[in-house]
Amino acid sequence: MEWTERGLDVVDQTALPEVRRVLLSTVDDVVAAIGGLVVRGAPLLGVVGALGVALAARARASRYDTAAIRADAERIAGARPTAVNLRWGVDRALQAVDGGPDAVLAAALVVLDEDVLACQELSRRGADLLVELCGRRPLTLHTHCNAGALACVDWGTALGIVRALHERAAVKLVVVDETRPLLQGSRITAAELVAMGVEHRVVVDGAGPSIIAGGLVDAVVVGADRIAANGDVVNKIGTYPLALAARRAGVPFVVAAPESTVDAATASGAAVIVEQRAAEEVLSIAGRRVAPATSDAWNPAFDVTPADLVTAIVTQARAWRPG
Repeated sequence: MEWTERGLDVVDQTALPEVRRVLLSTVDDVVAAIGGLVVRGAPLLGVVGALGVALAARARASRYDTAAIRADAERIAGARPTAVNLRWGVDRALQAVDGGPDAVLAAALVVLDEDVLACQELSRRGADLLVELCGRRPLTLHTHCNAGALACVDWGTALGIVRALHERAAVKLVVVDETRPLLQGSRITAAELVAMGVEHRVVVDGAGPSIIAGGLVDAVVVGADRIAANGDVVNKIGTYPLALAARRAGVPFVVAAPESTVDAATASGAAVIVEQRAAEEVLSIAGRRVAPATSDAWNPAFDVTPADLVTAIVTQARAWRPG
């Protein structure tokens, strides 16, 4: 993803593994892209949110109206309610709103640059922690959803740790959950691992806990969309069963996220609004209905992993062990 004079040039994540770029030039474009998962991944949402505010400020440059810009910013922040980074990025850009469009853009670009550095640092810190927890040997790691470079600006979080370990020749295999219903694991994470040259296996979500229980995995490494003050972790639906399996198998369950994902204002995961997405995502595949016409579905986008199941949370600043 990059900022251009015409707007935000992003990879359309709904088209992956085909690489298709789209231009987000208006606030409406940004809101639609966030809601439609054209852009997704908590760190990336923070950056897109900040740059979306910059687009709002630029659009109103001739008659600069900070109240209207704040209203646009609220629309952006509300496009997905669970990932705390989105509102964090919006608020970072709004801090400069009284300085005019150039000041807002400068503040948003700082958010972008900080994301790259944060992901690089937390990746190195997480790699060191896994060596400490598992020993200095090639590891088999299990991950869920996508927390790689495409979920950020560069490097990634959970997959950034994999990348850092791979550079040390310390990755034997990565087990990738396909991540239903939109297959971010098989479409995106697997593609990133291919690009890195990392050996991996894609498995259906329901197989993940059994694979961990069977002793085939050294550690589970996932990202997060929000981390509550007590260490509860909100991540893609299907994360909680992996944490339960990891605890039963006695293997580390490590969460990787920038400090901006830690929400000190939310006491626990019980207070988080879990996004409910369209039933059609579950009932259809590639636009073709696979369930009976009269069937309905529940489609929560996230689940909450209690802090006592988390071995460590790794950020660019610390390795926090809430469990």
